[in-house]
Amino acid sequence: MNEKKIYHLIGADGKSYDSDMPGTLGGHCKLKIYGRLDCPSALRYIAKGQYVQHRVFFKDEETAIAAGYRPCGVCMKETYKKWKTQKNQ
Repeated sequence: MNEKKIYHLIGADGKSYDSDMPGTLGGHCKLKIYGRLDCPSALRYIAKGQYVQHRVFFKDEETAIAAGYRPCGVCMKETYKKWKTQKNQ
């Protein structure tokens, strides 16, 4: 009766896969944004009952970037600034 919990993560190819390890970052699949699991913006939307149906999880930041997601401007301000600068070059 000691069943392992299975987590559904998004891989670098953008496809879902099952993992026995939880993700370290969350994201929004429609907006293609990733951020911390404790992001105040995401938590506000989740509390309102929004966002949850589009919520995805990533093993790490490299995977989120490879899958085509950008950093959140609220919880990852410095990473977002770097992304924005690179995007505009």
